[in-house]
Amino acid sequence: MEVAVKQPPAAAQQRFVIDDPSKVGEARRAAQALASFEFSAEVAGKVAIVATELATNILRHAGTGELLVQALAAEDGALIELLALDKGPGMADIAACLRDGYSTGGTSGTGLGAVRRLASEFDIHSQPGEGTVVMARFGAKPPLEYGAINVALEGEIDCGDGWAVEQSEGVSAVMIADGLGHGTFAAEAARVAITSFRGDPFAPPQDILTRTNGLMSKTRGGAVACARLEDGKLSYAGFGNVAGVVLTQDSSQGLVSHNGTLGMSQRRQQQFEYRYSPGSLLVMHSDGISARWELKKRPDLLRCHAAIIAAAIYRDHARGTDDSTIVVLRP
Repeated sequence: MEVAVKQPPAAAQQRFVIDDPSKVGEARRAAQALASFEFSAEVAGKVAIVATELATNILRHAGTGELLVQALAAEDGALIELLALDKGPGMADIAACLRDGYSTGGTSGTGLGAVRRLASEFDIHSQPGEGTVVMARFGAKPPLEYGAINVALEGEIDCGDGWAVEQSEGVSAVMIADGLGHGTFAAEAARVAITSFRGDPFAPPQDILTRTNGLMSKTRGGAVACARLEDGKLSYAGFGNVAGVVLTQDSSQGLVSHNGTLGMSQRRQQQFEYRYSPGSLLVMHSDGISARWELKKRPDLLRCHAAIIAAAIYRDHARGTDDSTIVVLRP
């Protein structure tokens, strides 16, 4: 049976810059409203408590940071994800912060321990002097561990990037599409690419990009990359400035993309083959994320959930001049 992991049509995450007490209430209301579409009032209330706790944590301990809220979907139910990220002082003793009775102070919960209890999935990464990333998910657990950031350029309503992840019977497939420029027309180009991918996601990536190239010819075009993973073999095809890396604790293998803009090229797309080992990570991102990140010597971060890794790379390496999208997949 095919199991798909997809973002809903309104794909871009809601991003809240937490730098004022009023932003805590704004983030809480948005998270609760989104959860109310998918869950009971009881679960939506839990989401609201956690959003408040995470946003207040950012404000009290870091001064400023971001709360990212998004709805994901799987065949067996809905999923709401909250990601809190900051560059504050960090935590020297995470275990102590998670103990019952340790409170951030003045919130409606009882600290990060309450966040962990209320969430269906929870993970945290924090280092003194580096900052903190917290993930809290509510709802169905996806069959595949992945994390995704999809944030529009500040001031834009539509995100010009898109992403999709799908899995079926041991085969996984990923696409990232970055419409040329940003705004409404870039978003339309990305949507065309993602729709093309979903039409036959487990086809060879070169065939997907060849089909997508024709469909995107009616748009402004963009950069697109597609990967297929099965039994230690990774097939990859890319066109334009979407980065792909296979990462382990000891190595980093860059994946080859051709120069140009998909939708404006007539040549057939070329596919490259790679191997990946158990425990590897696939990282793919648009050029809204700088490629100057390095995690080979970060076992503390590599052990975290893929969503934490994606959020940490975004936090530390987003350019701030374009839409930002990153997908991290643990096959």
